[in-house]
Amino acid sequence: MFEVLFYEKEDGTRPAEEYLLSEDTKLQAKMSREILLLEEFGNLLRKPHSEFLEDGIFELRAKVGTDISRVLYFFLVGKKIILTNGFRKKTDKTPRDVIELAKKYRDDFIKRNGKEGM
Repeated sequence: MFEVLFYEKEDGTRPAEEYLLSEDTKLQAKMSREILLLEEFGNLLRKPHSEFLEDGIFELRAKVGTDISRVLYFFLVGKKIILTNGFRKKTDKTPRDVIELAKKYRDDFIKRNGKEGM
């Protein structure tokens, strides 16, 4: 089993959690199931549930009807997964700024907590 945690900014906000709470209940439920799969399978989870993007950043994927939701994450030593940020997908490719934000959050997390995390 892996431990899935929300990245927390210095001001205490959690972007991925805030994103998920802003979505409708059906999409929240679907993403909650995907997070459970991520906890169980970790780095073995593949499409259609998860996809590697670049530079250690992955996306967790959920779809309800025509609504497509993504939450980005990275792995830490010791079977920990940190959910960084999320977005509603409207184009074929994950937007560059969303990936860059996930990298920024990852780098901040490691700077403040180390590679083993909390």
